[in-house]
Amino acid sequence: MEITGEARLLRIFIGESDKIKHTALYEVIVREARSMGLAGATVWRGMLAFGPTSRIRSAKILDLSSDLPIIIEIADILPRIDQFLPKLHELFEDAKCGGLITLEDVKVIRYVHEKHA
Repeated sequence: MEITGEARLLRIFIGESDKIKHTALYEVIVREARSMGLAGATVWRGMLAFGPTSRIRSAKILDLSSDLPIIIEIADILPRIDQFLPKLHELFEDAKCGGLITLEDVKVIRYVHEKHA
């Protein structure tokens, strides 16, 4: 798969403790994105954040939160992102959690799979 030019960046903000059954929601999202053939996904763990409750979540050792912010980024062409969104909404419903989903236009400079000999 090769992608260049106009694409979309899907960014999903959730909490580290969000789960579906006993599996972390971020892991379920990444595995589902992979199974649907999306170009790739990256999970980031936040160091400091607050959301709608205004409660500060921190990775500082003295006030270590058990629910640090997680950001999942998925970049692909718009039709594949659009196909994934209903599944993403379903996963949020299954997890019974809150979160934030954003979508923005991006320009892909280079995305080429490694060629194996």
